[in-house]
Amino acid sequence: MRDETIARNYAETLFELADRNNELEEYGVAIETVALLIEEDPKIRLFLETPRIDDEDRKQVVRDAFSTALPTHVVRDEHEALHKRRQRLLPTISSEYQALLDERLGREHVQVTVARAVDDSTRQVIAERLSAVLGKEAIPHIRVRPEILGGLVVRTGDTISDALDLAKKIASLFGGDVG
Repeated sequence: MRDETIARNYAETLFELADRNNELEEYGVAIETVALLIEEDPKIRLFLETPRIDDEDRKQVVRDAFSTALPTHVVRDEHEALHKRRQRLLPTISSEYQALLDERLGREHVQVTVARAVDDSTRQVIAERLSAVLGKEAIPHIRVRPEILGGLVVRTGDTISDALDLAKKIASLFGGDVG
């Protein structure tokens, strides 16, 4: 719990700086890039987390690697995390930042489970209908699970709905009813 609070504080500070510079999405992409590098490359994670490397050397490598590619405040945030030995929190900081960005931009990530793969046009229809029901931009994350047999199951936050629940909600938007 404490780590999440610390990560949230870093994310809020970075978000405020990004907002002041009118670069909310750019900062989001930058911090997400760093988080993905750490999560996907064990060598980078090991480099950042090993106590055998001097902090100043580690900061210099980060500065050299990212200073021209990332906004200055993002690099400073990374330095602060390294200085306080909180580099393991960088992926969580990224997640917290993305949550703040989604809230600001009126977006909601929705887990959608379907019985079989959907094409791009169906994915678009799902996104549009979910956006109408939620009253904000829905970003569907579609997962295929053949064991559900058919239809779809939607999870948004703590709410889980099946296709019939959603059909009723969508029909009510247009003054109709679904049996």
